[in-house]
Amino acid sequence: MTTPILPCEADWLTQAGLRPTKQRMALALLLVGDGQHRHITAESLFASVRKSGNSVSLATVYNTLKVFCRAGLLREITVNGAKSYFDTNISNHPHFFWEDTEELSDAPAEDLEISHLPTAPDGAEIAKVDVVIRLRKA
Repeated sequence: MTTPILPCEADWLTQAGLRPTKQRMALALLLVGDGQHRHITAESLFASVRKSGNSVSLATVYNTLKVFCRAGLLREITVNGAKSYFDTNISNHPHFFWEDTEELSDAPAEDLEISHLPTAPDGAEIAKVDVVIRLRKA
């Protein structure tokens, strides 16, 4: 049995210029269907989609997440240079990374103050600044 698709997921995709295929819709429902922001990995989304009864390969999940990022629907945050998390909140905001559980969560943006950034090299501009604050239990 598959989860019913709500119209809001189709709108989320089409407003970004993406065709709402069955697989994209299944992933979109899990990402934004309840209106809550979340931080997910491809593996955790793959587990959720399988649990929901939909048939999507892990490679399709990875590829779709990358397409969603290029379309501006998700923000990719890379931790340790290898593990990627995908954030449904695409606004500029810092993150906490919990080293013991490897979970990513939002940090309060109003508490972050960056007073100066280095000048970009000639021919380049700063596209974005990702702030990941690593935490461990004291």
